[in-house]
Amino acid sequence: MESPPPNSPGCQVGHEPLPPTLGRNLFGRQVYQLPGLFSYAKHIISIDGKSGLFKGLVPRLCAGAIGTVVHSHVLQNYQDPNSSEESEQKDSSASLDLIVKETTQEMVARSAAALVTHPLHVITLRCMVQFIGRETKYSGVFGSIVTIYREEGILGFFAGFIPRLLGDIFSLWICNMAAYLINKYALENGASGGEMKSYSRAFTGFLASILTYPFVLVSNIMAVNNCGLAGGLPPYAAPYTSWIDCWTQLSKEGNMNRGNSLFFRKVPAGKSYVVEHKRFY
Repeated sequence: MESPPPNSPGCQVGHEPLPPTLGRNLFGRQVYQLPGLFSYAKHIISIDGKSGLFKGLVPRLCAGAIGTVVHSHVLQNYQDPNSSEESEQKDSSASLDLIVKETTQEMVARSAAALVTHPLHVITLRCMVQFIGRETKYSGVFGSIVTIYREEGILGFFAGFIPRLLGDIFSLWICNMAAYLINKYALENGASGGEMKSYSRAFTGFLASILTYPFVLVSNIMAVNNCGLAGGLPPYAAPYTSWIDCWTQLSKEGNMNRGNSLFFRKVPAGKSYVVEHKRFY
């Protein structure tokens, strides 16, 4: 059984086909590390060729295109004649009311896009995770739609949707409000404040992604949980009854950040990982 690269559903469900190796962290200390992106990419190519790196690409592209259209359409409904005036106000000194208003509009647009594209998101994840068990259950967008509807009904298309939606909403508000506070109180009077403000959004976006990663993890696990694929069944994943149950179990195990890094993937102390033919502790 094989697995997709780190920071993908394969590693998020707990599957590690390659054993950890002894390496050094950023501080020069020796630690056991799980393989990173390039090791997994090389491993996948050796098994399935370069095409193995693109599992789930078609539904992912479809979801991206449809999501962009829906997102833009929803935002257009909020446009008004004073939008240019508000834009000028934002460039000079955005008020808290304006930030809240624009963030709310963006939240609605993102939520609508997530709702429409989540079925394709589920298909994408399952196409990737079935690589673990060398399965071909989900083949093509339309074939996958038929399979999910036949086995799970309409609700199957929205597996893991609630934590994904909550994660998107929290990430958006954290990013925008943190950027507003930094720009207004930390950089407003600085000599290089104008230059630094352009980086504040990137920093707060990175911070928000770290804080809300557990929602991404739980969403991806629930999207493939108990769907008939090896990656969604024991020993890789327990048959969770709900996303809250999944969150609770991962929290107890200390695995809320599992699969969140592409490099320097340290093996947590006391944790075991399912490795092909053996377990590593």
